[in-house]
Amino acid sequence: MDRRTFIGILPLFTISPTFEAYAQPTGRVWRVGYLGNTPLVDADVERNWGAFRQELQQRGYVEGKNLTFELRFAEGKPQRYPALASELTRRDVDVIVALTNPAALAAKEATTTIPIVMVSVEDPIGTGLVTSLAHPIGNITGVTDYALDLVPKRLEFLKA
Repeated sequence: MDRRTFIGILPLFTISPTFEAYAQPTGRVWRVGYLGNTPLVDADVERNWGAFRQELQQRGYVEGKNLTFELRFAEGKPQRYPALASELTRRDVDVIVALTNPAALAAKEATTTIPIVMVSVEDPIGTGLVTSLAHPIGNITGVTDYALDLVPKRLEFLKA
């Protein structure tokens, strides 16, 4: 399995928990850098993290066997993201999963070679993370909760 395929499955936990594909054993240990705001103690965060790990396991990636996680948290201090992102690049992770806009921006500044998977960031075009949603170019990909075009419609519903 190559790096592109591995990176491609990372955002799938938010898309389809029933997708059936399994990794072939390679003997390699994949290192996933995780850059988030708070430790995994919130019930919703823990549920999503558990689904993510389960999805990877169903595809043959087992923590402690052929997969390790490097977890880094800003703990409510966005100014910590650049140092944490740099630390992950020094740890030579295979991919960085960034959960917030500041995390994704810090990861983008820290590396142009390690793939970055953004998860639920807002306005990736407006913040300069990517130039296009259809063809992000560079080392950043992922999913977004980009909904700026829905704001006028939501206000319309609110007024009604």
